[in-house]
Amino acid sequence: MYQEEINSILAEPYKWEKFRNKTVLLTGASGAIGQVIVDVIMKLNREHNYCCQMIAVSRNLEKAKRIFSDYWKDNCFTYFSYDITEEINIEQKIDYIIHAASNTHPLLYAKDPIGTITANTLGTYQLMKLAVQNDAEFIFLSSVEIYGESLTGEGKFQENDMGYINCATLRAGYPESKRVAESLCYAFSQQEGALFKIVRLARVYGGTISREDSRAIAQFFHNGLNRENIVLKSEGRQLYSYVYVMDCVSGILAVMLNGKNSEVYNIAGTNSIITLYELAKLIAKEFGVSVVRDLPDKTEAAGFSKATCAVLDNHKLMSLGWKEKTTIEMGIHRVKEQLEDSYF
Repeated sequence: MYQEEINSILAEPYKWEKFRNKTVLLTGASGAIGQVIVDVIMKLNREHNYCCQMIAVSRNLEKAKRIFSDYWKDNCFTYFSYDITEEINIEQKIDYIIHAASNTHPLLYAKDPIGTITANTLGTYQLMKLAVQNDAEFIFLSSVEIYGESLTGEGKFQENDMGYINCATLRAGYPESKRVAESLCYAFSQQEGALFKIVRLARVYGGTISREDSRAIAQFFHNGLNRENIVLKSEGRQLYSYVYVMDCVSGILAVMLNGKNSEVYNIAGTNSIITLYELAKLIAKEFGVSVVRDLPDKTEAAGFSKATCAVLDNHKLMSLGWKEKTTIEMGIHRVKEQLEDSYF
């Protein structure tokens, strides 16, 4: 199923030729999104002879060796273990930089708030410098969370909208640093002539989620896989946009290859808007368990999003030829099948 999904991305009408004989540097390569991007580009190389050099960057060498074992000795694949907040020295010419490295789940926001902020700010600064040095195109993976809480409580966020964030909280470090990183992209563009594109991702889920992921949807799957009841740590009235990881990667590549420079694009499913409670019920039904409520402890609560409505408008992305292929019901079923093959 996973390989079929990769093939489905490659069948999209994107300008794939842009990758031929180019070099792509990807941070956060071992993450849920990063590893799919690597697989897509390496399949371009192996089955279509694109000769695109893939430079994968992450912090955990052992995890990378496990995930990318099939590519480790491939001439088109290079891995570096880096702290992206420090200056990056890579000698070869780089054509594209995809910045996907970030703390992306609540426990890390609460336990490592400094690392959360610096990966998004100092990391973006270092990588934008590298982009300018190489005249490379920069793609920044931002988040639905930069919109904050809707000031009207109605409608979907379009790319020029902005809501409220209380910056005087521990949890604000993630969305506020994403906002600063976006501003850095514009600053480098104006001052240094950098080329950039920004994607703002809805809540992403898929078969590449890790056991350590403390986001609600990841925990629901972990509960289901262990045949435990789904634990909901709120009333579950929050209304969010979600996007299946394959549709998300397809959207990122659509923006890279078909999008305009200096533009922002929301990536969210059209048929994947659902309350947290309804999401929990769907996953519980898939695994044959029940939904129960349990209040979070202090550390967990400090990392939780305070947004009650975070729904994204995706029409701008759809204008590039992208479309959602996986509804929330389909995605839940696919995640269950993929995780059951590898979880135990």
